[in-house]
Formats: sequence, structure tokens, C-alpha cells
Amino acid sequence: MILQRTLKKAISATGVGLHSGERVKLTLLPAPPDSGIVFRRTDLPGSPEVRAEPSLVNDTRLSSTLVTDTGVRIGTIEHLMSAFAGLGIDNLIVEVTAAEIPIMDGSSAPFIYLLESGGIVEQDAYKRFIRVKETVRVEEGDKWVVLEPHEGFKVKLAIEFNHPAFNRAPQTVEIDFASHSYIDEISRARTFGFMHEVEYMRNHGLGRGGNLNNAIVIDDEFVLNPEGLRFPDEFVRHKILDAIGDLYIIGHPLIAAFSGCKSGHALNNRLLRQLLATPSAWEYVSFKDPLDAPSSFHRLPEAA
Repeated sequence: MILQRTLKKAISATGVGLHSGERVKLTLLPAPPDSGIVFRRTDLPGSPEVRAEPSLVNDTRLSSTLVTDTGVRIGTIEHLMSAFAGLGIDNLIVEVTAAEIPIMDGSSAPFIYLLESGGIVEQDAYKRFIRVKETVRVEEGDKWVVLEPHEGFKVKLAIEFNHPAFNRAPQTVEIDFASHSYIDEISRARTFGFMHEVEYMRNHGLGRGGNLNNAIVIDDEFVLNPEGLRFPDEFVRHKILDAIGDLYIIGHPLIAAFSGCKSGHALNNRLLRQLLATPSAWEYVSFKDPLDAPSSFHRLPEAA
């Protein structure tokens, strides 16, 4: 049977918020079956909790941010959520001492390391998947995203930047997780930004913690990071990392094919909301026999 997963023990790390520039302590704690991913703001009175769900993604300026009706915020959750998806984590409490998840190195690899250090354990409850039964599509001008029925999980994304640093490598990548590893192919891809955007971001209270240690920075022609890129097509691979994290805010692994062009956090969230608003387009499924599950989910790292 394919079971739900959590951590064996609590584990912590400290970093800086990409947009706030604030120092923040992140603590990941085990959680019971069927509790999902719950964020806890320990810096606020009463340590309010915010559950990861699409309806609470109410700020998508350069990241996915949960905002409750009482104004409690948890920002830049997509890289951490992407790591949860990559390792098949279903239930976890995420404690933070600020309004933003630390950016670490700009990828999800540090979160993968943190989770594996805490130990991943299976729980006495079936993992619940969401199987997409009908195509769901959202468009905005020349940008679009779509979920289609597929017996597995694969992602195809295209970006379009008329810029020398982007034109040196393909701007479209497709990853089928039946034959490729999230950890190897996606987790190390870092977030990126342009020098000319920095002043705008700072004026709007964004990007205050960004530097060459936690983002790829690009000028009018070149990548400024001394070490260069980790993949020739690292930019679009990071967009896939983001999309996987955004999609996992739905709370369950998707059995589907996701594709998009010039997509971002706002469009990804609209797609989830559209899916949930179309009851005929999806169903919950579990697998008592692991061999009945799509092969995409056979590649999850083994639990302890």
C-alpha cells in the first residue's frame, strides 16, 4: 500500500527571507495522518496556524503567499512545498519566526537535505491522490496553464525571454517523473532575477534578502554569479520547481500532466481553484497495492 508520510523527528534551520530580508528560524515537526501541511507563526501572539490550501493564496507578487482573513501571512512557500512534493510528504507542521520561509540557496535542495535529515516515516493511513479526469485550462493573454488526464505525473513548461543568457539554452523542458528523479533533475534549480528589477522590487518591499548566494542574478547580457549555472536550462527548471510547489498547495499529489507557457504563481493558483471548482474533473484515489499506482510515484525516496 502507498501510505502517508511525515517526519520522524523535528528539525530546524535558520535563513533569510528573500523579500523581507528578515532572519527567520524554520522548524519542521511531525504531524498526524490527514492533517496536511500546516504553517505556524510562532512570532505572533497565540502562534496562529495557517493550512496550505489554494483558497488562501492571496498574494502572488513574485512568490506564493498564504494570507488569512485575519491578515496572518506565510510568504514564499513554493520552494518548501516543492520539496514536500518531491519527497512525498503529506503531513507536517512548519513553524516560522517571521512572515516568510527562508530562501536558503534559492532552490529546494536545502529543504530536501533538511527533510532527509529529520527522517521520513510512513504513517498508518493511505496516501490520497487527486486524479485529474478532465482537462482544465486557464489563460491570461499569451500565458496559459493546463492540467490533463495522465496516468502518472509529468510537467512541461515553456518560458520566453528575449535575452542572451536565456537564448543559450532551451526554454522548454518536459520532465516525466516516471523516468526522472525530482531530486536529480529539479531540486537544485535556483530562482532568478534581473538587475534592472532590483530597484523596483526594493521600492515595493520585495527582494530585500536577495543576493548572489540565493538567486541567479542577470544583467543585460550575462549571469553574474561567479559559479555560473547548475544546468544549462536552469531558468526553466526552476519554473518547474515553482510549479510543482504551487500545485502541491492543493494538499495531495496530482495524477495528471501539467503544462504551461509563461506561467507564474498567480496562474498556477487560478488553475488549482478552477480544478476544485469543477467536481467532474477530479477524484480522490488511494492504492492498497503499490503496483496499482502510476510508476511516477514508485520513484519516491524510501521512508525509514
